[in-house]
Amino acid sequence: MKISVIGTGYVGLVTGVCFAESGNQVICVDNDPEKLTKLRAGQVPIYEPGLETLFERNLKEGRIHFTDSLADAVEHAEIIFLALPTPPMEDGSADLKYVLGVAGEMGKLLKDYRVIVNKSTVPVGTADLVTAKIKENTQVEFDVVSNPEFLREGFAVEDFMKPERVVVGTTSEKARKQMDKLYKPFLLSGNPLIFMDERSSELTKYAANSFLATKITFMNEIANLCEKVGADVDMVRKGIGSDTRIGKRFLFPGVGYGGSCFPKDVSALFKTSRQYEYAFRLLDAVMAVNEDQKEVLVEKVLNYFGGDISGKKFAIWGLAFKPNTDDIREAPALKIIARLLEAGASVTAFDPEAIENVKRYSGLDISYGESLNDTTDQADALLIVTEWAEFRNPEFEELKTRMKSPVIFDGRNIFDLTDMEGKGFYYASIGRKTITA
Repeated sequence: MKISVIGTGYVGLVTGVCFAESGNQVICVDNDPEKLTKLRAGQVPIYEPGLETLFERNLKEGRIHFTDSLADAVEHAEIIFLALPTPPMEDGSADLKYVLGVAGEMGKLLKDYRVIVNKSTVPVGTADLVTAKIKENTQVEFDVVSNPEFLREGFAVEDFMKPERVVVGTTSEKARKQMDKLYKPFLLSGNPLIFMDERSSELTKYAANSFLATKITFMNEIANLCEKVGADVDMVRKGIGSDTRIGKRFLFPGVGYGGSCFPKDVSALFKTSRQYEYAFRLLDAVMAVNEDQKEVLVEKVLNYFGGDISGKKFAIWGLAFKPNTDDIREAPALKIIARLLEAGASVTAFDPEAIENVKRYSGLDISYGESLNDTTDQADALLIVTEWAEFRNPEFEELKTRMKSPVIFDGRNIFDLTDMEGKGFYYASIGRKTITA
């Protein structure tokens, strides 16, 4: 099939590459000349495991192309995906200016029937808004479909190529047949293609992310309570996670959720509820607890150093909001670092993939290590903020020789408490007992 994807951000690029991998002819549109130059030269602008291999193969085979021409994309495609940013506004609602702006331009370009798909995460009712915007500029028949993405950063290629489910919101039989044909090759193992109305589809995306964010936040609350009562959050997590009604995923405590989806989507769903005069008190609490949770590790640091960390040097392992990505949007590490700097400390940080993004976008005045070990040189303490696999088995004896003090604050509970006994470190984690050197 002939597919166009408008927007080559995280979702747009993964969508375009994976559709090309299944044999479709894909055109991706972006208005950033520098980005287009890199894409045409075979440079992938984001870090996502497995994406570069598929990208290079399909670029070489001529199944994916990049352009700044919306007109060419509209003329080329049977199905047009809108994968445009919907950033949060100051009040927490999603900003639809990019989606609606492209929709208006698209209306002027339509000559024949097209299926136009909202792939961006958008509030309930956006399909209606996009339809109205396109109709302002055309009499040509078209359908607007909601097709939310459920891609986990770090596993996006796997999630797209072998989805647990695909949700499509449309009341058009014509559009339904097109979407069924497009997704059939991805669902050969029998996982469902779920059709529903557009508004239910739009709400499904927000509901899924908000529920997962709630699970994380609930477990963080339990972890904080564990520290008060002397319980071990690892034991509690295993105990409740074995209940199939609850499940073991998203029950790992830490320093809060971040990234491009959960913070924005929880906020947008809460804002939608307010617009419809419904007080979604649970989401209000989830957002408040998550912001507080980002402070937990800093409070542990301040308590250890008697409330004064001026002149102290801290090593930070992990900048991305989660492992296997270079995404730093709403990353807890950034808030933690900012607090340390405000208190007069200095910071040296390391992350396998996210350092360049922090340098480019954060504005933080910190140093960067070239490796795990040199990040810790003369550090008064080490803070672990992202659970990269390579952090799990450090050379503890070397750390002790490099660090000024053998002190670790683990915001992701990556070390086993039993293993840490006798290693000679002060070790504080989330929801578990503190080991003193």
